[in-house]
Amino acid sequence: MKTDPLKDNELHDKINRETARVHWSELERHFAHGAVVYVSEALDLVEVAVRIAHDDKAAITQWMTEGKIAKVSDVQASTWQAADTLLWASVVSPFVLVQPERHAVH
Repeated sequence: MKTDPLKDNELHDKINRETARVHWSELERHFAHGAVVYVSEALDLVEVAVRIAHDDKAAITQWMTEGKIAKVSDVQASTWQAADTLLWASVVSPFVLVQPERHAVH
């Protein structure tokens, strides 16, 4: 029986500890290999990583259909390269999930 991804606290905590802010320049080689995945600011990066680690096809497919996760596009990459943008990143081999920092709403 598969573990419910939302109840896998051990994996959630591990991914949370390993999630870090990284400049785009540090991710460019992964992008060149097609391994960098954009995660919308509307989603929780750690939850997405846990669901990918659990191969939760239903959630992943839904997010892809909604455009909330996708391989980083060339346009995103060049925009982030020009500014050497700081992104949140989480590794779920073979992918590096990235999410722009959320901006505070005033």
